[in-house]
Amino acid sequence: MSQPAARALRRGFLSILLLLAAAVQADPPVVGSRGAVVADPPLAAPAVEPCVVRLYQDEVFDDFSLHDFSYAPPAACPGPFAKIVLRADFSVTTGRQFDRTANIWLGAVNLYFGTTQEPSATVAPRWRIERDISDYQSLLATPQGGKIDLGNVVNETYTGILHGSAEILFYPVAANWPAPPRRPDLILPLASGPLGGSTDVTGTAEFSRSLNLPRNSERVFLDVIAQSQAGDEFWMTCVPSEYADALQSCGNTAFRQTQVRIDGRPAGVAAVMPWLYTGAIDPGAWRPIPAVQTLAFEPWRVDLSPFAALLNDGQPHTVSLSVFNAGERFSVAANLLIYRDAGRAIVTGALTDNTLDRDPPMQITHDSAEEQGAVVTDLGVTSRRAYFISGYVETSRGRVTTTVLQDLEFSNVQRFRISDSDYVQAIEQDTRVRTETRIEHKGRNHVLIDTRRLPLNLVYSYAELDEGAEQKLEVRQQFERTLDVGTAGFTMRRASLSNAIHNGGELRFASDGSLALRTAQYGEQAYDYRDDFGACYNRRLVAGAGAITSVADGSGCPGDSNRLYAFDAFANFASSLLGATVRLQP
Repeated sequence: MSQPAARALRRGFLSILLLLAAAVQADPPVVGSRGAVVADPPLAAPAVEPCVVRLYQDEVFDDFSLHDFSYAPPAACPGPFAKIVLRADFSVTTGRQFDRTANIWLGAVNLYFGTTQEPSATVAPRWRIERDISDYQSLLATPQGGKIDLGNVVNETYTGILHGSAEILFYPVAANWPAPPRRPDLILPLASGPLGGSTDVTGTAEFSRSLNLPRNSERVFLDVIAQSQAGDEFWMTCVPSEYADALQSCGNTAFRQTQVRIDGRPAGVAAVMPWLYTGAIDPGAWRPIPAVQTLAFEPWRVDLSPFAALLNDGQPHTVSLSVFNAGERFSVAANLLIYRDAGRAIVTGALTDNTLDRDPPMQITHDSAEEQGAVVTDLGVTSRRAYFISGYVETSRGRVTTTVLQDLEFSNVQRFRISDSDYVQAIEQDTRVRTETRIEHKGRNHVLIDTRRLPLNLVYSYAELDEGAEQKLEVRQQFERTLDVGTAGFTMRRASLSNAIHNGGELRFASDGSLALRTAQYGEQAYDYRDDFGACYNRRLVAGAGAITSVADGSGCPGDSNRLYAFDAFANFASSLLGATVRLQP
């Protein structure tokens, strides 16, 4: 194959890249399972019959039209509720189809955001999404409209048709599962329209909404989603723009970060999860096990409580989202969650400290040399920012001071090896975020330490052979999170989660560029959760040639058996201390 033809083919494959929820199994995975299979646990729920509200049934997604639905609260279930769960089922018929972005909105509030599994000529994937939406109870108290946004192209080439159904399950309070101490009193969406919708941001552009807020807010949070799209879909493979053409990659470096502003001033930061969709480089590498959170993105919750007094002044306030270093575009959406003081109509106070800079620092390293007929280039981009924000409110229970201290570290190191017949790109990326929240009230200091790590290792190679070409892909990705909760000076209680995949594949192409042979295909997922109240869950899946080959449960748990109790003791313990919902899946 000629060099121009090889590079054109390679760019063709790379162009495929540019085109709190969990995916769970309706039934436990077994050896031989195909389609879409994940190790994530189902949400634990009380052992009582839930009241079910159907949102939509067997909707067909074969174009880019929006699908509206109507919602009304369950008339026979006035509450209170121990848990409220959104359950959505998806499927796609056999054939050829891209991965598609899917989201569900109710009253302009985003309830779900994720992407779909790609089908094959012989496998029609089915999967289920569950999300704990108990924090959105106030939204669910009134009838309103909603919509599903799942654009899809169906024609002679792209034949896979998507279907979906969704319902909300309201679980009454049970003897072994009380309602959590508090839930938000008000949910306000940052969406593009009256029935919801994400908004695209590029470069330095912001998505802003002017909001009229109540005057008695005491705790405020923002659930943020920033999904990479189009030329930014694989932002972690990007390089500084001046090297992009030579390295056949995208520009703007491999560093992105979501930023939140209130009335133009920096207010919070959310790391961007390096989500990998099921068409990424080699669709076969993600069958049947997709990458971490691919089918159901987890929102990043930003604590804006230090700004509560500022937001209580009776004036409209503008909340803005942007993605630092965004290239072509990111789709963003957010929900504002507000806890109000039931004993005071107007809550005063002040923002006392804010050391968050408008933009993060960024350092770039570059080195290039010739080595055995190839050009070897090493590129690195790093960033570190540490800040604290503090404010207080004078509530009916006395002064409450909230201080948020956050330390964010990002590193992306890439090595390229490029010759006339070979192309190799190896990426080692790591994101570390430590957020400490201190809440002072009547001489006591409650502390939440939220530590997250998002490592990603990816190696892509393409080589010309005597006849045709060979492509290889290997990906290791992980989402780690630990929550430590307690009172300063006393033993903290901990919950920890790890969700990791190791997937890859090898392809052979004929001299005309057509796929000739899949020489290897493998996948592995290990999901682990445990907390100091005795809950423990571990599942490991191994796959090869598009099917599950091994399922192992309970490793490291007492008796080598998974234990997810009906009552989430850790979440209620943490929520009772901090005066707001604290939850770690499952």
